[in-house]
Amino acid sequence: MTMIEIPDQQAAALKAKAAAHGLTLEAWLKKLADEEAPSAAPRSPQEAAARIFQLQKRVKPDPEGWTVHDYINQERP
Repeated sequence: MTMIEIPDQQAAALKAKAAAHGLTLEAWLKKLADEEAPSAAPRSPQEAAARIFQLQKRVKPDPEGWTVHDYINQERP
């Protein structure tokens, strides 16, 4: 087990976020770590599609209304 020291105010904020997800702080941090850790085995197409869908939920729309294809077609970063 690894101990990480953070200020009490940050710990309280993290505990509140965990509680909002219905989890203990330890369970929530483990879930986050599991989501971010690279997988040892390649993902199946279904797993990859599910992960892409999860990521798309977090992405905010472009303020200009452009799609990814618009950026690629216009060679705009």
